[in-house]
Amino acid sequence: MYAIFTDGSRQYRVETGATVVIDHREIELGARLELSKVLLLSTGTDTLIGRPLVEGARVLAEVVDFPRVKTITQKFRRRKASRRLKGHTQPHVRVKITHILGAGEATPPETPKPATAPTS
Repeated sequence: MYAIFTDGSRQYRVETGATVVIDHREIELGARLELSKVLLLSTGTDTLIGRPLVEGARVLAEVVDFPRVKTITQKFRRRKASRRLKGHTQPHVRVKITHILGAGEATPPETPKPATAPTS
């Protein structure tokens, strides 16, 4: 079973258990995220293609990480003593796909996380 959903200006093909890096949003680590702009939903035997979206289909994901990649841009002109160095850090959100739900399917309850004892 897989789904194709859109987030921002990109489309992602995901299966249950896959990890995807999507655009940044203000959300906490471990929070559940619901992506409802599903363009295509395939169950293996049946394929639903949205016009433009599949009605009622959702992709549930859990926030795993906030990766940051620093991009360095350097401009250099020879014999001119001209150099420019710029850096940019683009924030992203890494999510793990937990469920792919079709129209009318109920949202599964959240699984409680085991409490960790503080170490001293």
